[in-house]
Amino acid sequence: MAAAMSERYHRRQRWAARGALAAVALAALLPLVSGGLRGLLLLTAGIAGLALTAAALWWVLSRRGPARVAAATLAAVTPVAVITLFAIANLLWVVFVSLLLWCLAVWSGRYALRSTGLRPARVREYRTPPPQRPFLLLNPRSGGGKVEKFALKEKAEALGARVVLLDPDRHQDVTELARAAVAEGADLLGVAGGDGTQALVAAVAAEHGLPFLVISAGTRNHFAMDLGLDRDDPSTCLDALTDGVELRVDLGFADDRPFVNNASFGVYGAVVQSPGYRDDKVGAALERLPELLTRQAGPRLTARADGTTVADPQAILVSNNPYRMDDPFGFGRRERLDSGKLGVLAVRVDSAVEAAELLLSPSPEGLTVLTAQHVLVQGDEPQLHVGLDGEALTLPAPVHCRIARRALRVRVPRDRPGVPEAPPRLDWRRLRKLAAAVGRTAAPSRSWRP
Repeated sequence: MAAAMSERYHRRQRWAARGALAAVALAALLPLVSGGLRGLLLLTAGIAGLALTAAALWWVLSRRGPARVAAATLAAVTPVAVITLFAIANLLWVVFVSLLLWCLAVWSGRYALRSTGLRPARVREYRTPPPQRPFLLLNPRSGGGKVEKFALKEKAEALGARVVLLDPDRHQDVTELARAAVAEGADLLGVAGGDGTQALVAAVAAEHGLPFLVISAGTRNHFAMDLGLDRDDPSTCLDALTDGVELRVDLGFADDRPFVNNASFGVYGAVVQSPGYRDDKVGAALERLPELLTRQAGPRLTARADGTTVADPQAILVSNNPYRMDDPFGFGRRERLDSGKLGVLAVRVDSAVEAAELLLSPSPEGLTVLTAQHVLVQGDEPQLHVGLDGEALTLPAPVHCRIARRALRVRVPRDRPGVPEAPPRLDWRRLRKLAAAVGRTAAPSRSWRP
């Protein structure tokens, strides 16, 4: 019976791979079969329209005044013009059917590859006793007032935690507050605030080997998201005080400054220094980007990552574990936080043509994606602007980024939403092999573990 079930399982896998390849072929052939030469011309016009739209967006970001207005108009008009051409030719339905076929191909292909058993290892959970003297720092302004909205102070104190509300009207050193709490006997440190504040207290917890509690009361809470916590109701994070487990996760450092998400150099690192950035992010970015993108301002950067050199990018993002790049629905998420690797993303775009290539090419020359344990960021200026978990800093060049593997004990609720499993990367060569198989696939049945 087991053999029969296994054969049915592999049969579904083969037919899913065949369905994916068939859907791709139909999506590519449909415009040609339905429209003939006219369909081919319209398909070419569609690709050219995408390239022109990407180029126009580059001009929007790198120009000012009338040139920016004209580029914005071009970026808006071009897609409409392409759609109108297809509608006039009565081939608009072909576009929608082709898109549906591509979606079917992606779904079917990922189903075939997901069923091979090549799945990443889940983060191990450790059962530890609840803390006896937890200490929590709460920022009342974080996330638009979530601390008060969800009565976090009252709920935490009812669970036995010592709570300190940060004063929004004066600067307080959260690192010193955390160190003082440790000296007074705290056996857990926690924070309700932005990721920058989280990182500072997390470093103190890691230094003393104490568990760290993340309360998702910030604006975006990327760290909480990648830990699988509930970002809609931060009060559920307090369940970890009584019914929790521990995860061992990595902690990043830029020189001696900790980060839980990322360190940004170049364009973003300079934009976050703008005085009006907190109140108007889009306006501040549009004001600074023309000089930064065209290299009229800012340092010329070089990154060295474990022997690989990236020369003269406009932007470098060094992350605590790599971000997903192959899944638009999971873009900006990290599948793991304990790989012991920094993610490195560098972008160099010096023209509208290169901007179009960045959008259309499967492997654009201006985009560098890799992983490393050490990254050295250098510049031709003595100081580098850095966006560290969204906080604006200035550090002396060069800046050494490193990762402390599994240095942080994060205490999380036993029951939490969790991190969605990443779909497998679409490997068309492997799909062809699966589709051509006549017996059991040779794919391993074990879970992949790095």
